[in-house]
Amino acid sequence: LAVAGDLMQTEEASACRAVGVVYAGIRQRWLVVFSREARQRAEKTLRRQHLRQGEAELKAFDTLRRPGFACEADAQAALDAFTKALKLTAVAEGRVAARTRHARKGRPAKGQEPGVVSYAIKGQLASRLDLHARRLQQKSAFIIATNDINESILSDEQVVDAYKKDQQKVERGFRFLKDPLFMASTLFLKSPKRIMALMAVMTLCLMVYAALEHRIRQGLAEHRQTFSDQKGHPAECPTARWVFQFFTGIHVLLVGQITEVVLNLNTHHQTLLAILGEHYVDLYANSG
Repeated sequence: LAVAGDLMQTEEASACRAVGVVYAGIRQRWLVVFSREARQRAEKTLRRQHLRQGEAELKAFDTLRRPGFACEADAQAALDAFTKALKLTAVAEGRVAARTRHARKGRPAKGQEPGVVSYAIKGQLASRLDLHARRLQQKSAFIIATNDINESILSDEQVVDAYKKDQQKVERGFRFLKDPLFMASTLFLKSPKRIMALMAVMTLCLMVYAALEHRIRQGLAEHRQTFSDQKGHPAECPTARWVFQFFTGIHVLLVGQITEVVLNLNTHHQTLLAILGEHYVDLYANSG
């Protein structure tokens, strides 16, 4: 964040700074990249998010202050719990104050003391400007990491240029990891080690996904073939996600204990398998 904050002071449209780190026991070079365009987008996004969240927290605080609590401890516990749950604001000068009232409605008798004591929460809700600034720094920059720390072979500029060149491909690939078909959201992992292990498996899956997509597109180009898209139109660069979905519904029927018959394999499937190679054709042999 400190590096991102420094880069935000530049007058240039974009800026970059390299930082040497050791992560998971591996020496790495992290490039913190800032762009003024990203900052402008972040400001609009944060303004909208903070306004919505701030209004919700202000409404909740007004609700909290309205009732009286039976004892001071209950009021303080409610204030502490509310303060802990706040995301974008903070309670300024929060305190518990006693308030008294008469047991009966109407004008009290002369000299009659209030007989009921309750405790109310006092204070104001204030925006956390430090949190807004920190989030703005986070969203105005991103990190490109590489384990190639030799700048004489691969300079910082070359790393950034290579990323920008294939940025859409990389981001589209990671979007695949969030796809419902990947079912990553169905897993709940509490241990950081297990989360890191899942990320390693997901990254490996992404590598296989990207390699297969490249193989499919390369094969179609070499054979001057196309593959039908979702609307049935010929496509020269289908996504691996669509190919996976297109192959859904192919089943293997076991006849007896020996014979296997592949069902629902059509000419489009067979054409693509032939382009990918003999190994893929053998996997889907004995179609019926």
